[in-house]
Amino acid sequence: MRLVSLLPSATEIVYALGLAEDLVGVTFECELPAADRAGKTVVVGGRDTRGMSPGEIDAYVKGQLAAGADLYILHAGALAGLDPDLILTQDLCRVCALPAGRVADAVDHLGCRADVLSLDPYTLEEVLGTILAVGAAAHVPDRAEALVDGLRARLAGVSAAVAGRARRRVAVVEWVDPPFGAGHWIPDQVRAAGGKPVATHPGARSTPTTWAALRAAAPEVVLVTPCGFHLDGAAEQAAAVVPHFPDAEVWAVDADGLIVRAGPRLVDGVEAIAGILHPDAVPAPPAGSIRRVA
Repeated sequence: MRLVSLLPSATEIVYALGLAEDLVGVTFECELPAADRAGKTVVVGGRDTRGMSPGEIDAYVKGQLAAGADLYILHAGALAGLDPDLILTQDLCRVCALPAGRVADAVDHLGCRADVLSLDPYTLEEVLGTILAVGAAAHVPDRAEALVDGLRARLAGVSAAVAGRARRRVAVVEWVDPPFGAGHWIPDQVRAAGGKPVATHPGARSTPTTWAALRAAAPEVVLVTPCGFHLDGAAEQAAAVVPHFPDAEVWAVDADGLIVRAGPRLVDGVEAIAGILHPDAVPAPPAGSIRRVA
């Protein structure tokens, strides 16, 4: 099949299923092995926000949404030229990718024969379900089932390792200016890692909050996981979070690699969080995953 991925998490799923050679179109944000970049066509572009502060990014996003403008640009000609069989997209978050409706409209307009599969998980269990859905749509259901079985086995291993241990109160800051309390599958990750999520929104969208409200939840551990950033960027932003939580540990986490992208690496994220909360019970996460800031 000829596959096009319109969001980074779907690209990770495609690679995890061993379908890299079938992937012909990606977004400008997809992370690819260097050897593969020349062979993939970028069909979705957007503004490069590197160098912008979290507050500036937030203002830009709000301005675009208020104006009814998309944050991402679909290169329709490039998409049509690829003649895809399956396009992977989402309706979960307009800040993360093009909405599925825009993609479906473009496919109809262009006369493409592609199927469009929208991946919209809100919980960790639903993320595993999207892997199965992609596997079925790409005609490799056995690979998907094997991948999910392996991920479940790893989650079970963490659960067994932390069973019976005290669960520290964990707040997750998904954005810092303004602060956002984490939602979607992130509270599930904290619970799976042996923590007690506080000031979060399980199975729902992340929402803006206040530092006072986050402090009132009395977290013992604060995880800073800003969407769109890996560890160094998260650590830089975590430094600004520290003064708001004088009585808590503050940790930066590789957000894009482990937390905010709904793909197989969320299980890596569970293992990394478990390494923060129960370092004597689980193996230390790989370098570049987590960093204690305070």
